Formats: sequence, structure tokens, C-alpha cells
Amino acid sequence: MAQHIRVMLVEDDPFWRERLTADLDKEPDIEVVKAASSRREALEAAASLQMDVVLMDINLSENRLDGLDTAKELMLTKRSELKIIMLTSLTDKDTIVRAFQNGAVNYIGKANFHDIARAIRDAYGGESPIHPDAAAAMRDEIRLMQLTPSEREIHELKEQGYNRTEISVMLSKSLNTIKSQIRSIRGKLLK
Repeated sequence: MAQHIRVMLVEDDPFWRERLTADLDKEPDIEVVKAASSRREALEAAASLQMDVVLMDINLSENRLDGLDTAKELMLTKRSELKIIMLTSLTDKDTIVRAFQNGAVNYIGKANFHDIARAIRDAYGGESPIHPDAAAAMRDEIRLMQLTPSEREIHELKEQGYNRTEISVMLSKSLNTIKSQIRSIRGKLLK
């Protein structure tokens, strides 16, 4: 018999925990070895159970993004052998980027739960194409990495709707410096 992909699901919402466990248990090559409901339960299970992939909810308690910290801690204890897929309803770019920085190999919105089994197989096989739920945010982040910290700050303020004069006052820089940095930002991002 072929080896099953051992999955731990970490999800605080009983509806999603039961639904995803039931769906994954129908897959012939996937075995849910643990359905944890908290950070503590996930870390304890990781210390005692063999697993290949973790499906991690980002908010394990009251919108605190503690799934991100749990993922990071799992990566520190289990290292690269563990593949973490973030599962969430959050779509903001900063959260997506933090998930990858904390060790996630993929990021899937709960609305696309039908893609989870394939994402698990891809992660287990070392082929983790980034799900469309996260791809745009990651492309944007890669483009922004070429900006200096000062340019990045100005770019973010522009994105928030501030004009050059307001940015000049906020950052205590001359208007000419702001104009020059905005030209530099445009030059780098339009390449």
C-alpha cells in the first residue's frame, strides 16, 4: 500500500475543522493525523506525531494572527521537513507576505477549499505553485523589494492617498527630496 500524506489541520472553528477533516479523509492518499483547535494543541501534536503537511488557519483565537506565529514555531522545531499551507479568509497583502516569511509554502483562502487536496499533494511532492489567492500579493512584494526603505515608506504613503506636500511634512523632508524619490520609485517599478 502506498504511503499516505500525513496532515495536521489546525483550525479553531469547529465547522471548518469537521468539514475539512471529512473532505480530506475521503482522499485515498491523505490521512488527517490530527485536527487541532489551538496553538498549544498543534505544537504538542507536532512534538509527538509524524506529519508531512500542516494546514494552518491564520486566526486561531480572536483575529490575533496567531497562526502565523504557530507556523514560525513549527518551522523552528520541525525545520524544512514540514510543509505548511496557510488557510484563511484574509486576503490583505501584509498577512500573505508574513505567512510566507514565517515558513508557509502556500496560502489558500477558505473560499477555495476545493483546491486544498491538490495543494497538499503539491507541497508534499516539493512542488508548491503559489495559489492565485496569494500570487498577486507576492508579485507586488517582489517588485517592492527593489525600493530602498525610504522609498518604500514614501510609496506606502502615496498608496494611502497622501500627496507630495503631506508626505514632505510627515517625513520632515524637503518637497524636492520627495519629488526626487517619487521619480526614483516610478523608474524602479515601471521597469
